[in-house]
Amino acid sequence: MLHDSRSITANEYDKEVTVEGWAQEVRNLGGISFLILRDRYGLVQVTAPKKKIDPEVMQSITSLSRESVVRVTGTVRQSAQVKAGYEIIPSSVSVTSAARTPLPMGVVDKVDVEMETRFNNRYMDLRKPEVRAVFEIKSLTMRLIDEYLADNGFVEVFTPKLVASGAEGGSTLFKVDYFGKQAYLAQSPQLYKQMLMSTGLDRVFEIGPAFRAEPSDTVRHVSEFISFDGEMAHIDSQSDVMAMIEGCTQFVISEVKERGGWALQALGCDISVPKAPYPLVSYEKAVEMVQGAGYSIELGEDLGTEGEKMLGELMAQDGHDMYWIVEYPEEAKPFYIMEKDGTPYSFSFDLDYKGQEISSGGQREHRYDRLVQRMERKGLDPGSFEFYLNAFAYGMPSHGGWGLGVERLVQKMLGLGNVRETILFPRDRNRLVP
Repeated sequence: MLHDSRSITANEYDKEVTVEGWAQEVRNLGGISFLILRDRYGLVQVTAPKKKIDPEVMQSITSLSRESVVRVTGTVRQSAQVKAGYEIIPSSVSVTSAARTPLPMGVVDKVDVEMETRFNNRYMDLRKPEVRAVFEIKSLTMRLIDEYLADNGFVEVFTPKLVASGAEGGSTLFKVDYFGKQAYLAQSPQLYKQMLMSTGLDRVFEIGPAFRAEPSDTVRHVSEFISFDGEMAHIDSQSDVMAMIEGCTQFVISEVKERGGWALQALGCDISVPKAPYPLVSYEKAVEMVQGAGYSIELGEDLGTEGEKMLGELMAQDGHDMYWIVEYPEEAKPFYIMEKDGTPYSFSFDLDYKGQEISSGGQREHRYDRLVQRMERKGLDPGSFEFYLNAFAYGMPSHGGWGLGVERLVQKMLGLGNVRETILFPRDRNRLVP
């Protein structure tokens, strides 16, 4: 059985173990040599005194190239001089896979590397503990979402990613050939999760890929991302939906802080849990606030990246990292959002985290006739959405839902500068490989 840096404890002192990892560092001081092995959880020091070690073992250590994968068998010795509290005196050393030289980029070298170079050599970049730690936290985040939603009666579902039409229109859809027919990669599970509200599966969620053909080169946009979508029926208002998201994000962030362990340590990250309840800011108030701070925007326009950032700075002055923006103009929202009758507004919301939108949603229009009217006003052909509309024609309860970008949540939680840092192999307008 293989041990790793985490599993070697005082119980293994003076016993023989086998470990495997990457050769992070080799130091030959003549009479003694040191090999630092790196695995998923930390470092193991292999100490080889020349007088006590077989010459072949010593040769194997001193001839190693950095980042080669090495398997070491030896005796664990307690050592106050080693940070981990122990070292391994090797009896055998074998090279599982030798690394070429020179390396395409360093792993522990204190050299700034351009982000594009990092992504071009992602297999090497991810060997850095602080980079790999991001994905440990991302994995934990998704497990916590599952946990919270299951505890609140939600059923996890999986909707098609090859679709005949998009809920937000066709300008940002990726086209694909589907056996001679025009199909698209799904922007979201919007239509399907709403259809499920008519089935008795009255609380559903999905965590899965979404695709947006947006030609954007920003720190917050990518072409493929992981979306956390939810839908819930028999609601009284959008407030029911907002309460569910607020409870979930509070749970996730506080539990990541509690359970993040070595990954947060590797990142040097001390997570701050947002104050709850999250304050509500109307869209008009948000526009007024950023206008007062010197940002050029007119009512009806999207806040955009800079407007959101500025609003985040203003909200942070009052101690709010997380906050709602509500009452968006209905004309700015998709057809499935319910209008606030007698006003130009809609039952919709955005959730912003440290100056960046991470979630949007609202109460849906569940009345068949009104839904058709909104489609027509938005320039859509209801005939193209018959499969969707049929679910509303035979008894559809009031419902609402949300979409939340998992990577954006992780990015802001960890204080990362670019959302691409939270994606193993990012896809944007300039990157299709690796």
